[in-house]
Amino acid sequence: MKGTFITFEGCEGVGKSRQIRYLEDYLKNNGIKYYLTREPGGTEVSEQIRSVILDGKNVAMTDECEALLYAAARVQLLKEVIGPKLEAGELVLCDRYIDSSLAYQGYARGLGVDFVEKINDYAIKNFMPDYTLFLDLPPEQAFKRKGGVDKGDRVELSGMEFHEKVYNGYKQLSKRDSERFIVIDASGEKHETHAKIIKALKEKGII
Repeated sequence: MKGTFITFEGCEGVGKSRQIRYLEDYLKNNGIKYYLTREPGGTEVSEQIRSVILDGKNVAMTDECEALLYAAARVQLLKEVIGPKLEAGELVLCDRYIDSSLAYQGYARGLGVDFVEKINDYAIKNFMPDYTLFLDLPPEQAFKRKGGVDKGDRVELSGMEFHEKVYNGYKQLSKRDSERFIVIDASGEKHETHAKIIKALKEKGII
């Protein structure tokens, strides 16, 4: 990869979307070019897959089906968008990526890290992030900040025990790949978290 690939991770309600918007403003104000995308989504096909995954009516979806749908959406995004952008030397920001699959399906759904890594072999071998910003906030605090669960989001409706497993999964992943993970304490005020992100990216020489 010629460009730089940065991903954002964290539990539901942690404030990823807001922090990404703050980072966008910073990059624009400082004349830094970037491309922002999200998972699942980012392409016409991947957005259609996203709507199936998150539809609260799809209660019959198996854990394996869910994991495979995420992987399918990811390959489409990589081949159509992220791959070409990185080859062109761009800074690519992605709201969620492979670590979400590992935390949500591997750890929380109980499918195992090996299974998730196997079905995401293309992404892991060709497009691992340079750095992953993990916004660290336990799910109970995150949902309280968010104002509760989105009743139309199938993943958010999985229950607090599930989301605790997601959080613990992220903590394990951050220890396993400590050089890639940048752990950001997101318990403070939103602008404090933004300042921590900017400081970390500067220290890594990304901005």
